[in-house]
Amino acid sequence: MAYTALQKMRRTNETLFGKGVGPMQPERHYDSVDHGLKAMALRFLHARCEGLGFGADEADGAFTGTSLLPDQIPYNMQMDLNRLCMERELEKFIDSGAAEDAYTVYYCYLEMFFGHYGKSKKMVELLSEFESNGSSLLMKHRDHYSHSVYVFALGLAIYESNEAYRKAFKRFYGFDTDDTKADTDHAAACCFLEYWGLTSLFHDIGYPFELPFEQVLSYYEVAGVERGTGTLYIAYRDVDAITKLGDLAKEQFRKLYGRSFETTEELFAFGVTEKLGEAYAFTEEYMLGKIHDKPISPDSFNYFMDHAYFSATRLYREIEKSIGIEKINEKHVDALTAILLHNSLFKFAIAFFKGKNYKRPLKMDEHPLAFLLMLCDELQCWDRTAYGRNSRTELHPMGADFDFNNNAIHSIYYYDRDEQEKIDAFKVRYRRWEDSGETEKAPRLKAYSDMAEKEQRFVSDIKKIVELTDIPLTVVPNTRKVDRKSKHTYLSSSNFLHLYDFAVALNARYSYQGKEKDVRTDVLEKEFEELSLEYQLSNINQAKSFARYLDALICFYTDRPVDYEMVIAFTKKQLEVFAPMEHERWIREHISMGWTSGDLYEMVPIPDEMLSRYGDEKTARKALREQLRMHKLAMNGSPKQEEIFAHYAALPLEERRKDYEPFNSMLKLIKKFDGLRIYKLN
Repeated sequence: MAYTALQKMRRTNETLFGKGVGPMQPERHYDSVDHGLKAMALRFLHARCEGLGFGADEADGAFTGTSLLPDQIPYNMQMDLNRLCMERELEKFIDSGAAEDAYTVYYCYLEMFFGHYGKSKKMVELLSEFESNGSSLLMKHRDHYSHSVYVFALGLAIYESNEAYRKAFKRFYGFDTDDTKADTDHAAACCFLEYWGLTSLFHDIGYPFELPFEQVLSYYEVAGVERGTGTLYIAYRDVDAITKLGDLAKEQFRKLYGRSFETTEELFAFGVTEKLGEAYAFTEEYMLGKIHDKPISPDSFNYFMDHAYFSATRLYREIEKSIGIEKINEKHVDALTAILLHNSLFKFAIAFFKGKNYKRPLKMDEHPLAFLLMLCDELQCWDRTAYGRNSRTELHPMGADFDFNNNAIHSIYYYDRDEQEKIDAFKVRYRRWEDSGETEKAPRLKAYSDMAEKEQRFVSDIKKIVELTDIPLTVVPNTRKVDRKSKHTYLSSSNFLHLYDFAVALNARYSYQGKEKDVRTDVLEKEFEELSLEYQLSNINQAKSFARYLDALICFYTDRPVDYEMVIAFTKKQLEVFAPMEHERWIREHISMGWTSGDLYEMVPIPDEMLSRYGDEKTARKALREQLRMHKLAMNGSPKQEEIFAHYAALPLEERRKDYEPFNSMLKLIKKFDGLRIYKLN
């Protein structure tokens, strides 16, 4: 059944209005026999996370859930729709790999588990801004923003497909390991989604602390000087400013662990030692020393700054601020220590995986979140934007196919077929090296050589980090033609802060026509935050689509000052170009979210209890539309573009005007937010 609250609402509606009414169960967007990344990740969200975020059943008619407005639908129905939003946004991201689609996955997670996006948007936006603007100064650097959402998807797919990992996670966190017990299986999956999402999506948010460090060293590397003694480097001081715990936090951790901590470093050292200290023969004092030295003594770590230290520390502050100190639990700390371990701490200070003192890989039942993060972080090396000078010229996989069948992972990494000449040249060098007796250093063609050479360096390194007995891994390199159309790349560009602002202005365009000068931005943002996740995403996805609309008008938006004519108002002719395109987006969005076509909500007699609940017939009919998930302007099935455009052309003029006239109001509203403007190309 998957979306049980939607089904319950449908049964209620059928009792009131007869058969054939909604809401409908959303379509499953994966093949039941497909074992690929998208199918497995979506199957996890669609079927295994049933009941995500549910509260106690509401009494009939006492609806507290938000749709377009508060108190229009049951609370659990809103939770089902939130999960459906996450499912659809993750599907879009896996199809495109675009940063704008990664953004909406982050947005869904923060709305669902942190309260609302606005509290944490700076944390999400900062990493992307730093990477896109500052990473070109580095020698080696690749995207970590879309990368983190791919890591998130990989983890969902592994949990869904691998029985051994599911059981390890369930045992570790006290769930019954029997998958046939549906209620506990769903509860474990919902728990996994929350804390795996926290671990995976935010494991690299500390990069803004590492990037300045690398920028300084890149100055020397450009001149051919290797990092080490004699090179200038950055170290951080006064780290207590971000690690010191307040009195409320100390008390909370005393309740959880029976002891007090002064800093997050002490908390993390305890958390890591508690799980791994005995198995790897180290003390809490040793671990605290290693953690403490990360930001202040990078020379102790081969002159590398560990972003994982800052990711865990920064995320702790965000959790404390967003959900409240009193709600922090052991699983939050496990997510933070998993992040702390993933980059270099486990590899070089615990397992010593590159040296003579190598101990052994991490087992999944020792720290399930850390195990999965390190595995997925290594696997996710495809489709990553290269920013660094050397990274832009290296050969990296552009795509990947995964098969998670039979509790294993079989992966094919695809390299650009246009780079075949480089691959052929490497193969020739490698054969010569073999024929020469392999006495010198083997030739490399990163990352192709790590997958193609007989040593299988890519897989062997992963096996040194995590124990893969229960998740057999095979990797095959291949080539194919690169298809960049899925990225939907247009001339328009902006940062995610302005994408959010754009959506806020779009939402307000109907309400403030002629009154744009008088409304404050904080009022607009408050109104936006009061919408359900579904309606917020509708505005954000419309904002994302504007790049395509403006491309059709030979216009673009940017947050940079440019010498082009600014668009003050759209002409009627311009509006008539993109209005059908916006109608198509709206139609497809509603189909994917389970809406159906119809006007029953305008025609049927309103039950007395609904009139009593909502006070007047107009308000009651609006609520009924949301409860039926039916709209007179929607379409059913899988219409083609020409059918949607014809549907739009047949709409009454007043309905078509609703689609385009308010956009000129939006142009005025968006000026209230700094930076973003629309320009003509000619």
